Amino acid sequence: MSASPARTAAFDILLRVETQGSYAVELLHSEKTSRLSPPDRNLAMQLVMGVLRWQMRLDSAIAEFTSGKKLDTEVRIALRLGVFQLRFLERIPESAAVNESVELVKRAKKRSAVPFVNAVLRKIAKSAEPAHPAHPAKLESAEDLANWFSHPLWLVEGWMKQFGPEITRRICEQDQAPPQTSLRLNVEGDAASAVLAELAEAGIEIASGALLSSAKRVIAGDVTRTAAFREGRIAIQDEASQLVAALVGRGTRILDCCAAPGGKTAAIALRNPSAEIIAAELHEQRAQMMKKFVTAPNVKVITADALNLPVSGTFDRVLVDVPCSGTGTLARNPEIKWKLTPADIDDLHARQVAILRAALDRVSVNGRLIYSTCSLEEQENAAVVEAALRDRPQFKLSEARALLTQMEAARELAWPDIESLTQGPFLRTLPGVHPCDGFFAAVIERISD
Repeated sequence: MSASPARTAAFDILLRVETQGSYAVELLHSEKTSRLSPPDRNLAMQLVMGVLRWQMRLDSAIAEFTSGKKLDTEVRIALRLGVFQLRFLERIPESAAVNESVELVKRAKKRSAVPFVNAVLRKIAKSAEPAHPAHPAKLESAEDLANWFSHPLWLVEGWMKQFGPEITRRICEQDQAPPQTSLRLNVEGDAASAVLAELAEAGIEIASGALLSSAKRVIAGDVTRTAAFREGRIAIQDEASQLVAALVGRGTRILDCCAAPGGKTAAIALRNPSAEIIAAELHEQRAQMMKKFVTAPNVKVITADALNLPVSGTFDRVLVDVPCSGTGTLARNPEIKWKLTPADIDDLHARQVAILRAALDRVSVNGRLIYSTCSLEEQENAAVVEAALRDRPQFKLSEARALLTQMEAARELAWPDIESLTQGPFLRTLPGVHPCDGFFAAVIERISD
């Protein structure tokens, strides 16, 4: 007997995430799952994302039944898969959860651990805890929320201070659920109507965007298997990411400082078909991939450091979507919360300030810069803007609310409550509050030389 294709793929992906720092979502859309049947592909995704989302709870259960014994990585991952199926998936037979995890241990050449894994999982299967129990009505402290929703305590404590207990609970809860899949159409007019009709014919159920009138939401179906997706006529892009790109507005010379993977660049190009657009990416491999993804003829992709761009002159529109912790995307990238440390936030802050200060020098008078992250951390957001603008009187921080109001008047903004999209002068989307990832954006204008 061998483990099922879905569980084998899930095990291999989780092992790479654990040992090589890979990102699960990339592996789930790679050759690791491309040959699986649709049901097996769906199960593999459910297993990988479920284990990563609930890892702390799973490890706690494993520790309870192993007396905290140190485990080999392969054994620990097989146990996590087994416990996740036993505790969180009601339709998986107990025997399948146990036996297939045992087979995964054999496949990993850890045969001496087979009796141990079998015994631990059978004990857990007989324990009293029901599958995926409803959370208690009261989860008030940071520790309660961290333990129940399987988040590092230091992250939850920071959110509690910044957002309060109710919003923090909603963030944590949303992080543990599959995220909404949103689309950006790379065509307009009749071509867009034709794409939507093509998707409907392929069995993809589409709804209007929740934040943007130009966005679409996938209600049912797998768009990654459609010709429209393969040919680049549609792209998967979170609505908050699309909104940040929309804030850049229209210009004649546009710079995207940290451009890969290119979703925002493509959205900007669609809005500015006649503008000169320079998209800079530090890493050569990512820049090459971006060239395949962003095909607009007015976009020039260069491999360059945002701190020392090999381009001359200034730009009337600049996007600075900096490398960040990604804590606003934990529903999509749950492994981030297990890799991240407070020291990483300190390092990111320093790098982000340096990038933003360098980008400010590229803004022309009366030009606009958008600084953005997909982080919830204050230190990566308002604190970076404050530090970068210190001793820079030629720049002013503008109200994101004003741009959102303009978009509302132009019927580009679909979300009915602009106030909820702002925090002070900034754009601020929050998982659980808005149907999208957590994004931050600041609008900075240059008012003099």
